Amino acid sequence: MAESTKHVYDESKIKTLSSLEHIRLRTGMYIGRIGNGSHYDDGCYILLKEVIDNAIDEYIMGHGREVRIDVEGSRVSVRDYGRGIPLGKVVDCVSKINTGAKYNDEVFQFSVGLNGVGTKAVNALSRVFTVRSFREGEYVEASFKQGRLKSEKGGKTSEADGTFISFEPDPEIFKESVYQAEHIERRLRHCSYLNAGLKLVYNGKVFQSKLGLLDLVMEDLRADGSEPLYPPLHYSGKTLEFCFTHSNSRYGETFYSYVNGTYTSDGGTHLSAFREGLLKAVNEYANGKYDGDDVREAMVGAVAIRLKDPVFESQTKNKLGNTEIRTELVNKVREELLHFFNRNKDIAQQILAKAEDTRQLRKELQEVKKLARERAKAITLRIPQLKDCKNHFDRKREKGRGTMVFICEGQSAAGSITSCRDVNNQAVFVLKGKPLNVWDLKRDVMYKNDELYNLMQSLNVEDNLEGLRYEKVILATDADVDGMHIRNLMITYFFRFFEGLVHNGHLHVLETPLFRVRNKERTLYCYSEAERDEAVRSLGGKPEITRFKGLGEISPKEFQQFIGKEMRLSRVEHAPKHEAGGIFTFYMGKNTPERKDYIMDHLVVPVED
Repeated sequence: MAESTKHVYDESKIKTLSSLEHIRLRTGMYIGRIGNGSHYDDGCYILLKEVIDNAIDEYIMGHGREVRIDVEGSRVSVRDYGRGIPLGKVVDCVSKINTGAKYNDEVFQFSVGLNGVGTKAVNALSRVFTVRSFREGEYVEASFKQGRLKSEKGGKTSEADGTFISFEPDPEIFKESVYQAEHIERRLRHCSYLNAGLKLVYNGKVFQSKLGLLDLVMEDLRADGSEPLYPPLHYSGKTLEFCFTHSNSRYGETFYSYVNGTYTSDGGTHLSAFREGLLKAVNEYANGKYDGDDVREAMVGAVAIRLKDPVFESQTKNKLGNTEIRTELVNKVREELLHFFNRNKDIAQQILAKAEDTRQLRKELQEVKKLARERAKAITLRIPQLKDCKNHFDRKREKGRGTMVFICEGQSAAGSITSCRDVNNQAVFVLKGKPLNVWDLKRDVMYKNDELYNLMQSLNVEDNLEGLRYEKVILATDADVDGMHIRNLMITYFFRFFEGLVHNGHLHVLETPLFRVRNKERTLYCYSEAERDEAVRSLGGKPEITRFKGLGEISPKEFQQFIGKEMRLSRVEHAPKHEAGGIFTFYMGKNTPERKDYIMDHLVVPVED
């Protein structure tokens, strides 16, 4: 039988895209996630970042000490007072891939934008885009629509030198994206910390730092009411700056890392080299053998480097990959810290005392672990709360994709899921009432609390995520106040002790219908009041409406479709601890009176007609 012409693979199927077409078709390659503006790393903020980066590069090279950013709705404008784009190359610099001065060390020594893509991607992904360059009394302006040049003009001007760029993200690509002031302000605060002295003005609000990373570390501590154990150690050189202290109330370590002004959320060579240099300095000064975890527990810090040829592991620059800088950076950090320790012996002794205290706590935790394992031997072969599945996730062998475990509250909900689940790929773990709130507790609580210990063992994540047994960990709680509370307690548990599980996208929430609307002919399941009202209109007459309060109220026959192919899952979004810590501390911490006052002050009482 002849092959269908629809599936023939021949020369006619080969396409060559222009750079503009490629950026618009494969947007994720250039700016990462698109999103809707609710997340700090959504695409609309990356567009803004690319333009601001160019303005900051001018400041780094000693030209222009102020950048103005205005955002009105979806329209963004950025004005710097640097040298301005050379007038004869204005159009090329914002529209032709692999064009720019960032390839020239004489012009930009420590630039982030090395690939000649940034502003071109902004242009290509904008509904409208305007660039205006001012140089020595003259200007050139070019306007674009979806990356295509529409007009160009120039002439004399009295404006100060610099560049003005205005753009509006294309709604065809960014759909419902909305700029949120909090994300823009956070990005600008970080820019000011990394470029001490630079004045950033956003819609009239000024962001400026005098002390650089020291201001950043102190702001992070203030965010959740922490206090430094000692004045932060701050070193600032031409190509390296770092600052750190220990907190009096933190768990784990919190580090910001930057390369040429860009936040590397996944760290990289510079962060690992800093950690190694820090550990070497402490051990050399103390003549001891502390582990890295001993030294860095409860530490809050930041490290920023300037590098001529940074190599990032993706276009969005989340992780630095330059391995050749490691040895030199380790030695530099070690030397500077040893100088500091010898000049500030009181602070050095505080650091050593903190490391020794952490080491002793770790030893005690090992004893608790040992007792917990002995106590758990009786249930090693079978954890009573777990109804396991046949297949399991294996990250290294790329097996077990699609495996999941539902974490349910009580036997009723678990019974509904268990009776209709896919026994090959779907497991069920049953919680006995409300789990413990662990936000202000230490890791030893997992070995003292049977339920939390059994859950950790069921997932096999005690030491790391390498042995995670299920690709998805799904919180399946009732759609009522208690169910929401249990969900929040479990999210707190995972975020507190297994942040990587959240970071890597394994934690989800099962969305189940709130209402069933039916008549004799049709049954509709609704996930919101709006969907319920639409279903009532659709069915007409007076259909029967059922409100599901608990998962146990849904019959197994009905429930099967909600955990099958049409299952609705919401992934728990990840924000690093130093960003989300303040929120968790407020809502899950020991500040009950403060929360009560907040609730009473913001209570909305419905007014009856």
